[in-house]
Amino acid sequence: MISERLQRLKYLAGDFVMSNVAWFIYNCLRYQFNVFKGTYNTLEDWLSAPMVLMGQMLFPLLMMAVYYLSGYYNEVFRKSRLHEFITTLWSAVLNSFIIFFIALINDVPWHRSLNYEMILILIAVLFVSVYSVRVCITATTSRLIKNRKWSFRTLIVGRGASAVAYANKLDSMDRSLGYKIMGYVSIPRENDVKDVQYPCYNLDDIEDVCSSLGIQELIVVPTRDDTETLVNTVNRLFTLNLPIKISPERFSLLPSRARISDMVGDPLIDISKANMSEAGKNMKRLFDIVVSTLALLALLPVYLIVALLVKLDSRGPVFYTQQRVGYHNVPFSIIKFRTMVCDAEKDGQPQLSSDNDPRITKLGHTLRKYRIDELPQFWNVLRGDMSIVGPRPERQYYIDQIIKHVPSYALLRQVRPGVTSLGMVKFGYAQNLDEMIERLRYDLLYLENMSMLNDFKIMVYTVKIVLTGRGV
Repeated sequence: MISERLQRLKYLAGDFVMSNVAWFIYNCLRYQFNVFKGTYNTLEDWLSAPMVLMGQMLFPLLMMAVYYLSGYYNEVFRKSRLHEFITTLWSAVLNSFIIFFIALINDVPWHRSLNYEMILILIAVLFVSVYSVRVCITATTSRLIKNRKWSFRTLIVGRGASAVAYANKLDSMDRSLGYKIMGYVSIPRENDVKDVQYPCYNLDDIEDVCSSLGIQELIVVPTRDDTETLVNTVNRLFTLNLPIKISPERFSLLPSRARISDMVGDPLIDISKANMSEAGKNMKRLFDIVVSTLALLALLPVYLIVALLVKLDSRGPVFYTQQRVGYHNVPFSIIKFRTMVCDAEKDGQPQLSSDNDPRITKLGHTLRKYRIDELPQFWNVLRGDMSIVGPRPERQYYIDQIIKHVPSYALLRQVRPGVTSLGMVKFGYAQNLDEMIERLRYDLLYLENMSMLNDFKIMVYTVKIVLTGRGV
């Protein structure tokens, strides 16, 4: 089985080494262009200068941070050559301008136009150095996959006529797509083909099968046009935290802007990934970590005051935790300031709150109105359970009901749930299932239009709601 960690390490090592080489070459060129007008007598004097040595240690690390944020290391096996070229070029441009404003802007060349020439030279040196190694690793990887030297252990989810035909098609291709079929998984209510060449497994055993076989990818190939069964099947697969691919014409739940993961042969949609660029995902997670850390520190006095008020207002704990379903259907404990009396759900039956809910404490009304009860969720964000902006996290009890009415709700498991969401700022709290479904449509709209810009807009709306007290 191919090690994703080892492959990623190859790219990381190659980028780090070539970033050091590029910066060393650039410093040699700076000397040759006489940027400092003879301040240093020899190249050796220049390269051993304290500021040059410090730059040689720090700037390659800065470049690596930009490479990471570009999303280049997220997918390490099936890279698009065009995307690799563009990503490397933009990384070189960004790194060059960052370095220019940090260290090079104070250079005093013999002619002002030399500044612009040196920036272009830095971009060229960075791009050529890094891209030359990247393209070699990618070309070697692609060749090994096409020649069936490398492959990814794959289960075909489905055992009907369409699934068997698709598996046979993959096996008969001259150039492999990298899928090593390990077996079929039967989809409920489908007519299974008998006498197939690969082992067959039951959907109820999918977790154990994937673990024991070291499965790396799943391809869903239903034969029947049964939306309900397909949704339930896909929803089960999200918990495996594996790429889930499906042919677009066989999955009517796909958002209009779904991203194609494979272009060779039949195009496949990876429905386990959100419709957002890899760079956007990394930037979003970095933003979450920075904002949640700053919020936890800055709001500490508020937490202490609210905790004291909650304790004085009613009997019970300060914080309230409740199990919600998050990224890839993984449950987590959401944390809030308690706004209801203890044992608000004595019979164990989940209940939605309403404006005049007698279970809400006197202080609880105020906390909910200004969304103060949600502030402890920054801890969930820092842990990785949630994001600052994302779909509203729900309990499994309500998810089961929602999916019966809106099957595409399953697609929200592609992303981390959010402290705030488009549904919350446009609709607010839901008091019954119909309102939850109405609010859900905003979350699905967000899923199709995910971007950092839209996240900022939602955050601005949220702040406005908090300040005006429109939380209820």
